[in-house]
Amino acid sequence: MIRRLAVVGLGLLGGSAALAARRRGVAREIVAIGRRPDALARAVADGVVDRATVDVGEGVRGVDVVLLATPVATIEALLPDVWRVADPDATVTDVGSTKGRIVSVAEALAVSRPLAFVGGHPMAGSEQSGYGQARADLFVGATVILTPTEASDAGAVKRVSEFWQALGGRVVILDPELHDRVVGMVSHLPHLLAFALVDAVLRSDPAAVGFAGRGFADTTRIAASDPRIWRDIFLGNREALAQSLVAFRAALADLERLIAAGDAFRLEAALGRIRAARQGL
Repeated sequence: MIRRLAVVGLGLLGGSAALAARRRGVAREIVAIGRRPDALARAVADGVVDRATVDVGEGVRGVDVVLLATPVATIEALLPDVWRVADPDATVTDVGSTKGRIVSVAEALAVSRPLAFVGGHPMAGSEQSGYGQARADLFVGATVILTPTEASDAGAVKRVSEFWQALGGRVVILDPELHDRVVGMVSHLPHLLAFALVDAVLRSDPAAVGFAGRGFADTTRIAASDPRIWRDIFLGNREALAQSLVAFRAALADLERLIAAGDAFRLEAALGRIRAARQGL
């Protein structure tokens, strides 16, 4: 059990982590830190957290584990503040969808003040956002990627791994740069394409949306995600996302050529190959 856990950012991921930690007895005391007094007050009233504050220094001081659960750009901005006030033996981790820049900021701070940091990214969530959408089972069965480096403290890696496992997650380890390439392909690219697909239909014929069925709805569900969060993710992982777009454009061009050529045999073969790969996921 963690003696005192601080969750910075009480949105979907932070709120779900706090709720799961409470339900599963992972932390004796949970402190919430955020910008919205209404959400903080609700979490206290719900019994999800023991106390709440809008002051990062007040909330982080004296805790054993700090979980940064804000948008990625905010995580980078918060790290120096957390670094100044966190106890020397505290472990700091996060839920950011990009890791390279966040890990770099943490390691630069550690030069002047050694503090245990382990980058983390639970592959869980939805297009919904905010504390009101928090669920205690959000991380059950979810892959949680940790991105330690050679400079990471082994004990801190173990603590963060056990934390996510206690919340129901399946922990895997990746290098920060490899993480960003992988999620750039399987997470960031699909979100960008969903936004683009909706925009393409609106540009072509806005009235067509009124005739859309479940296929369009399922394919574009994630385009209902918070624009501010995805703005930060797209910009924060722009290099890996650019590589993913190159691969996507090549795949789309191949299918486009087969359709333009009227090559039914090769088109069906390509679709069959892709279908088999999708069914194997």
